[in-house]
Order: sequence, then structure tokens, then C-alpha cells
Amino acid sequence: MNAVTAEIVSVTLLLGVLAFAVARPRGLPEATVAVPAAVLVTVAGAVSWPEARSQVSSLLPVVGFLAAILVLAQLCADEGLFRAAGDLVARVCGGRTGRLLGGVFAVASVITAVLSLDATVVLLTPVVLATAARVGARPRPYVYACAHLANSASLLLPVSNLTNLLAFTASGLSFTRFAALMTLPWLAAIAVEYVVFRRFFAADLAAGAHPPEEAEDRTALPVFTLVVLVLTLCGFVVTSFAGAEPLWAALAGAAVLAVRALAKRETTVKGLVHAANVPFCLFVLALGVVVKAVVDQGLGAGIARVLPDGSSLPALLAVAAVAAVLANLINNLPAILALLPVVAAAGPGPLLAALIGVNLGPNLTYVGSLATLLWRRILHTHGAAPELGHFTRLGLLTVPATLVVSTVALWGALRVIGV
Repeated sequence: MNAVTAEIVSVTLLLGVLAFAVARPRGLPEATVAVPAAVLVTVAGAVSWPEARSQVSSLLPVVGFLAAILVLAQLCADEGLFRAAGDLVARVCGGRTGRLLGGVFAVASVITAVLSLDATVVLLTPVVLATAARVGARPRPYVYACAHLANSASLLLPVSNLTNLLAFTASGLSFTRFAALMTLPWLAAIAVEYVVFRRFFAADLAAGAHPPEEAEDRTALPVFTLVVLVLTLCGFVVTSFAGAEPLWAALAGAAVLAVRALAKRETTVKGLVHAANVPFCLFVLALGVVVKAVVDQGLGAGIARVLPDGSSLPALLAVAAVAAVLANLINNLPAILALLPVVAAAGPGPLLAALIGVNLGPNLTYVGSLATLLWRRILHTHGAAPELGHFTRLGLLTVPATLVVSTVALWGALRVIGV
């Protein structure tokens, strides 16, 4: 197969994989098409078998971590951690919608940072819907906050997003240095989102709410689960200093809660396997092979020609913008896989700027990230389908502003902290 044909085949298969992942006909898992596509690009010679094996091997620790964190998040939800957070926010807001929005922002930002964006989308969104109904508030500002913060608030830690894990592995940074450099961009993105939300949803917020009924049952804070979660987060730092994968800390935290839940007969082995979402993990591995083929057949060279050199502020802004556009064209996971070979060689600055682009950019379109697509599906199942016009207009207001402010914050952090 010549180079042109290989490029056409690779791009066609990637687009087909992404289209299937977006539509998911009959509820079939994303891996249904992704795995055969990975085999096809390898058989066709677009990527060699050794390169395909190497790509899968490099992604295995990241995918293993993803499975462990999904189990950990589900066990936290089973223990009532998210319901307790919703109850706390409802009581603290006292029927004031501004406080309720601030509470949802705080809870969603912390959950996204510590338990990943999937926990916010899958587990927190239904809780937020129920909390809004409980206090008589219009749900739109709060559920849209879950979608936006699942992306925007995933900048902070390597464990907050699968894109972060991929970038962290290639960056050479420690866990704490990564977090230190991304703290200001994280805070900046959340602050901009909050200001825009207050104005964009002013009418919904003005509709008011009422305090929750005192007689309603409250979910007690699961102290044991919270302690395990904090210790797991500490474990991420320890494994980083020890030169080990964060996978081991996530596995340890998930194992503690899993053994406890199994002993109390609150879950089953089948339930734990279901929570790990093995088909999605296979999808990520297969997608990595397909993207590798597309990058090798020309996309990588094209990205290298477009991206500027250096870590100046204009260069970082350009990298973030290109990454955001690419995320909205081919989804943020393939985007970071395509960008990494170029930006990783340029140093931590451009790499983290690319991460800002692929994490914040998806707030512009549904297809920008799989988490946003999943959020949309969850709202449909709860009879609260989002409106494309609202989502797009909100994205047009938030994405450019968060990209600029967060990238400027990163540039400042690089100058103050260094790498």
C-alpha cells in the first residue's frame, strides 16, 4: 500500500471509529468498531505490528489506571459520597440560587480533579438534577456546570482526565510539579466559567429556589470512604516521588473499598467488572493504534509544521488554540495522542498548553470529548435533554476566554515555578 492510500485508509477508519463512538447504535460499545479498525490499519501496513504492540504497551498503564479510577468512583457513589455532597450543597445554599451554583461549581471541580471527569458526568450529574428538583430550582445552570467543569476542572491533576495521564507520562514532570504548574490555569478556567454562567443563566437563577425540607432524609457523609479517597490522593504523590505509576495507588484505593463492599454484600464481582468498563478500555487501546497510523501517515508532520517553536506566550497561545480546534474536529483523546509526539519534544510548556487546549476546547461542541457525549446521553435518559443552541452559545462565550486566561496563567506559572 502506497503512502497516499495508507493515509486515506487511516483517516477514514479514524473518522468511522469516532462516528460510531458518537452514535453508538443499539447501545453497542465503542470497541465494536475500534478494535477491528486497529487490526485493519495494522494488516494494511499503515502501522507495523511492532509499532502497534509498542503503542498498546505504552497505553496499558494509563488504561489500567482509568479502569481502577472508574471502579473507585463507582464505589464512592455506592457509599453515598455524591448524595451526601448534594445534600450538603442544598442545605448550605438555603434556597439561594447563586450559592447553589457556587456549591455545584465547588463540588464538581473537586470531584473532577480527584476522581476524574467521568465521575462528574456519570455520577454527579444525576445527583445535581435531583438536588435542583429538591429545592425547586431550574436545573439547567447546574447540569450545564457539570458538563463544562468535567472538562475545565480536569486541568489540575494528572489523574483528572485520561488526556492528562497521557500527557503526564510523556512530560517527565513529577505529580506535584504537574499540579503546581496547572493550579493557576485550573483556578483561572473555573473562575471564568463561573462569571459567564452567572450572566448567561441569569434568568434561570432569578427564578429562585426554596430551602430543602428539614424532614427529608439526609445522606450521612461516608467518613471511611472519604478517608480512603484522601489516602489514595496522597498515594498518587508518593508513587510519583517513587517513580511508580499512579495506577498502583488507584488500585490500592479501589481494592480497599471493593473488599469492604464485597464483605458487606453491597456489590458483586460482576458489578466491579461492569464499573471498570472493560469495553471502553479496549476502545482506548484500539483508538491509540488507529491514531498512531494517522499520525505516521502525515498528520504528525502537518501538526509539526503548524505549531510554533518555544515557550513564549504567543507560542503557548497558538499551541492551545490548535489543540482546541483539533479536539473539536477529531475528539480530544485522538487529539492529544496526535499532538504528543510533537509537543512532548518541545518541553513541558507547549505540552501543558496543548493539554489546556484539548481539555477546554471540548466545551464548544458535543463531539469535543466523550465525557460531553456521555453527559448528553445521561440527560436524555432523565428527560432533561440539553439544547444544542444553548450549549454552543455558552461554549462560544467560555472556550475562547478560558483558553486565553488559562494559557496566560500557565505562562506565568512557568516563569515563577519553572520546570
